Order: sequence, then C-alpha cells, then structure tokens
Amino acid sequence: MSENLGEGGIVVVGGGFAGLWAALLACREIDAAGGGAAVTLVSKDEHLTLRPRLYEAEPERFRTPLRPILEPVGARFVHAAAAGLDLPGRRVELDGAAGALGFDRLVLATGSVLAPPPVIGLEFAFDIDTWAGAVRLDRHLAQVLAEPAAPGRDTVVVVGAGFAGIELAAELRGRIAARAGAARGRAARALLLDRALAVGPELGAKPRPVIEAALAEAGVDVRLGATVEAIDAGGLTLAGGERIAARTVVLSTGLRASPLAEALPVALDRLGRVPVDEMLRVPGLDGVFAAGDVARAVVDTAGHCALMSCQHAMTMGRYAGHNAARDLIGLPPEPYRQERYVTCLDLGAAGAVFTRGWDREVEKTGAEAKQYKRIINGEIIYPPSGDRAAILAAATLVPQHHRRPPETRTAG
Repeated sequence: MSENLGEGGIVVVGGGFAGLWAALLACREIDAAGGGAAVTLVSKDEHLTLRPRLYEAEPERFRTPLRPILEPVGARFVHAAAAGLDLPGRRVELDGAAGALGFDRLVLATGSVLAPPPVIGLEFAFDIDTWAGAVRLDRHLAQVLAEPAAPGRDTVVVVGAGFAGIELAAELRGRIAARAGAARGRAARALLLDRALAVGPELGAKPRPVIEAALAEAGVDVRLGATVEAIDAGGLTLAGGERIAARTVVLSTGLRASPLAEALPVALDRLGRVPVDEMLRVPGLDGVFAAGDVARAVVDTAGHCALMSCQHAMTMGRYAGHNAARDLIGLPPEPYRQERYVTCLDLGAAGAVFTRGWDREVEKTGAEAKQYKRIINGEIIYPPSGDRAAILAAATLVPQHHRRPPETRTAG
C-alpha cells in the first residue's frame, strides 16, 4: 500500500500553464475566505516550460522554477509524476514509491503530448514539444553543423506545417547562419512537409498569403500532400519511394491530450480530451475539474472550443482553480468564458502575422506584428514573481493583458 502524503484540500495535477494558474487562483480564493484549505501542485517537472518559445534557438532559457512562485502564496509543491487516479478513494497515485495524495477537489491539468505520425524510425526524429526535446534538437544542430560536408548535413526537414512547424521553419536559416556563418545559412536547405494541401490549415485561409510569402522569403521549400513513410539517421523516405537526405528531421505533427485523461471514466474526444461543463467540472465526477490541453471546453457563446494553446490554457487554469476553491468553501463558481481570441505567428525575418477572432482577420503583419510577438513571448506567458502580495495580485480571474490589450503597448 502506498504512503499517503496528505489528505484533503485542492490537488492540481500538472505544472504547465493551466496547472500553475489553477494553483495560484485557488490560493487567492482560499486566502480571501480566511484560509484553512491546502493547495498542492504535483508535477513531474520542477519547472514551468515556456512551451510557445521552444521553436527559438537556445531553448535552455525557456523554463522557470515552480517553487519560488508557489511557496510564497502557501501552495505545496510535490515533485512526482501522477501514475493514476483513485476516484472512489479520492487519491492521486504517484509514480514509483512516491506514495499518494488525498484530495477534496482535483484539477487535472496534465497538458498534451506530441502525436507522432505512424512512420518507421521515430527514434531518429527530433521535436520541440518539450524542453528536453528542444534542447536535444539545438545541441544536435550545433554538432551536425560542425561535421565535415556530407549529403544532408545542412538540410533540416520539418514534418508538420502547423503553427509550431511554420515558426520553426521560418527561422531555420537564421539559426544555421548564427552557428555556421551567413554563407552556410544561405546554402542550407529548409524543407517543410505536410500531408495537408495547404500550409497552416488550422489557421484559416486569411493569413495564408502572408505566411506563404514569409516562408518563400525565408527560403523554405514547402512540400504539401507529402506523407512520410520512414525516418533514419540520414534522412527520410516519402510514400511513393522518394528519398530526401537530411541529418535533421523534426516532427511537429500536432498534439494529443495527456494519457492520464484515460484514467477518468468519461468519453474522450478525438484528441483524447476530457469533456467539461461551463464551470470546468468533469460531468458525473464530483469535485473533479479539468483545464488546459487535457480539457475540451466551450470558450464563448458561439460554441467555439478551446484550442491546445497557451492562450486558452492560462485562462482556463485560472477558472478551474477559482471554481475548485469556491466549490470547496461553499461559494458559487464562475462560468468559464474567453471571448477574446487572437493569434500571432512568428515568421522569422519577415516579422509576424497577427489575427483577431475565430475567422482570423489579419490586423497586423511584418515588424508591427513582430513587436506584439515579442510582448507575448517576453512578457505575457511568463508567470508572476515577487513576494506573496505581488503573486496573489497577479492571480486575477481575467488576465491583465485582457484588460489592457498588449497590442496597444510597446515591448520594453
């Protein structure tokens, strides 16, 4: 029988954007009610990974420790992986000999994982889905660029022309030039592959001309309607037999909800996400909430569903923590709503493209949009810091940048 590490209170499982903000909002609500209930965040990683920045060079920079954010507000941090959920016993089972955590209210915020394609040789591929994966890719590029000339040495293939794949592809030549010189950067080959017949199909048609022009300017060879059959140390093979020599193949093939979602006795959607009601409660499971990439939530009165994105995870986490705490202390919850929806896609040297609304109306491009992207990557996605008062002041239900649109500010 596993050791029980604590009973009662709110347990948040997952240390990503949704989990961190859920813990902070829960602490704020409990503090406002006079305290008395514990808040615990359990995560297999002691750091928050700034996942939206992992397409950039030097990814070692893009994580921040969780304890200095949680401990000032009285949240307990447990460094362990959640291995399962005992819902009748109201316990989170931890991996190995770590024991178990009892809960009164549970917030599942374990995020998502890369959904690899069904191809041979996945062990030869790289990714930017995790901090460790992005660091591995960056170090591999440095090593390969130092090797003697050989077929495919300076070729990088990105498989998946979605949001992250486009951002990575657009800056590849610049990354190669920074390490190996401008001439190597110009001569290198950056190839973006996708089975779809359009670049960034989930981004809609309106920003596509801007994206296509930026990729052309960046010297990215785009191949659509292409299916990868196998990957090896020297390249990849497409369906039909075409061989592409490449020392570096990066997968950016979409996401799937954390496998821990399968521990809940509910029907999951096609991405493996847990259904939640407007309060972010899991229907039929008393005291269980879900937020972030692991949850399928309606964001507005038009019926749009949250995407697997930092933008939705941060706000959804706030509502889940807020509502879990209020449910525990006997106060009414607040319906989750996130009417504001924008996208800002980094396009390397060509700047960026900023869209607003679910129809993705293009509002800004080039250097103007790039300035906004810098604010997002350099300010908005970073967690609060400082003393207890400063951190709790930042833990508002509506994010600060929703009250003061960042596109009206300038990056410092």
